[in-house]
Amino acid sequence: MDKIIGGKLVADALIERDVDYIFTLSGGHITPIYQFLENTKITLFDTRHEQAAVFMGEAWARLNRKPAVVMVTAGPGFTNALTGIASARLSNAPVILIAGCVGTEATEKLDLQDMTQLPVIEPMVKKALVCNVPERIPEYVDMAFRAAMSGRPGPVYLEFPCNVLNAAVNMSIVKKMHTTVVSKPVDRDNTRKVVDLLKAAKNPIVIGGSGLWYSDAEKEFIEFVEKIGIPAYTSGAGRGVIPDTHPLCFESSLAIRPGSAMITLMTTDMVLFLGGRLSLFYIFGDIFPSTAKFVQVDIAPDEIGRNRTIDLGIVSDLKAFLKEINGVLDEQKIGATLKKQYQPWVDTVRAADENGKKDAKAMWECETLPIHPMRLAKEVNDFMDREDDIVVADGGDTSTWTGMTRTIKKGGTYLDYGLYGCLAVGIPYANAAKLKHPDKRVLLIMGDGSVGFNFMEFHTAIRKKLPIVVVVANDQSWGMIMHSQTLRMGHNIPNGTELGWVDYHKMVEVMGGFGVCVEKPEDIRPALEAAFASGKTACVNVKVDPSVISPGSVALANLGGYKCS
Repeated sequence: MDKIIGGKLVADALIERDVDYIFTLSGGHITPIYQFLENTKITLFDTRHEQAAVFMGEAWARLNRKPAVVMVTAGPGFTNALTGIASARLSNAPVILIAGCVGTEATEKLDLQDMTQLPVIEPMVKKALVCNVPERIPEYVDMAFRAAMSGRPGPVYLEFPCNVLNAAVNMSIVKKMHTTVVSKPVDRDNTRKVVDLLKAAKNPIVIGGSGLWYSDAEKEFIEFVEKIGIPAYTSGAGRGVIPDTHPLCFESSLAIRPGSAMITLMTTDMVLFLGGRLSLFYIFGDIFPSTAKFVQVDIAPDEIGRNRTIDLGIVSDLKAFLKEINGVLDEQKIGATLKKQYQPWVDTVRAADENGKKDAKAMWECETLPIHPMRLAKEVNDFMDREDDIVVADGGDTSTWTGMTRTIKKGGTYLDYGLYGCLAVGIPYANAAKLKHPDKRVLLIMGDGSVGFNFMEFHTAIRKKLPIVVVVANDQSWGMIMHSQTLRMGHNIPNGTELGWVDYHKMVEVMGGFGVCVEKPEDIRPALEAAFASGKTACVNVKVDPSVISPGSVALANLGGYKCS
């Protein structure tokens, strides 16, 4: 019998966990694992940059609602992965980052790519693990998976020194472990208290965040909303868990979204906040009236009460909570009563929604040249009209315009960078979405600044035969920074904000993809049709107006208490 080394134990543990893809960029320190994954059911999906590998893993974890595995080599491979891990932490994505490192016998000897990695990443992840005993490798893999999915999902770091991966293993003392943790506490007494608060409310709203998506609670959430007739908003990965087209859904809870969100959030008398975070997007909780009753339900205890006093905080999985409260509502038979009680409020919210959208109509239908970026977002939205079409947004202003426009009809069909605000996620996210859903249309709309970071992931898409369509909103600048500087100082600083025109579409064509340039609004839809019809990875390079200032740019100009004149 051939001797078994540590690398094989890692590979075997991942195979036993039914891992399908490992997003990776190869390197010598992880070759001992690679060699035992060849010709197995696990596919090594190689990217052109470690950052892109982690972004793909983040998107894969978010779309599948289960752990994704990323593997990188030591030193620069590890440091290149850090930005993606920070993004995964704030998006609650259960990414398991496996990294190699210099062997324990070679530390502090100036070996190739040596660095102390653990203390660098420890503050960025739910748990950071280093396995120095080859016989314990299966235990450490099991710990990583448990930590990634217990409570609020999030990234975990797992490090293997290369001498541990190459070491012969004494199989008689190896424990093969495989534990799955489910955390779904709920308290009926507290659920009844929520119902009591609903009975007392006249103008309540419910906001569904990422926790709804991760707990697979779409059905229960829609049932709750319909049972009592409460206006609903969604945020983060929760976008689409109730369709934007539902008569009681008023789309995104972002105040800048055309519609009713701003006025509703400022005038409600009760907020039921499910699986979200009271972040910058809610002015750190200050957008809500101080007199409004506030109920927060989250699986993470430390999230409850951030930035605002909470009248009732409940630690629970969202699916379990919603099943329980729906049961209490049925038990008390008050659904019809609450519907009648809330109807005047729903009418008010609906009127505000209609009026808010009237104000945005001029931008959505703008005919000026260069193309208004919100007109581009509207053209993309109208074209990607199937329920299961997937749209990804990347870029400062571009993500703002898209977030203000996109109609989401189903959970898991919209991805952006969320709270971390990290540019460059777009092509890796889109590649992951197409890999997950090869039969669905996947479109990425991104700024020309963002496209530069991970441009060679176009090559990854072409190599892997992932026919994504990428729309570049090309304003020839770092638009959000340029505009925020102008608002602050009266002018922008050319060095650092101006990029000039680049034929990105021709660059994609050279690599074997499809490329087209668009300069007129009426040519946007034909270009999208041609891009999808090509069956290739495509770049639609759209010349947009660099002078248009987005609400995101205004917000950036006001960071740190700076007030624009």
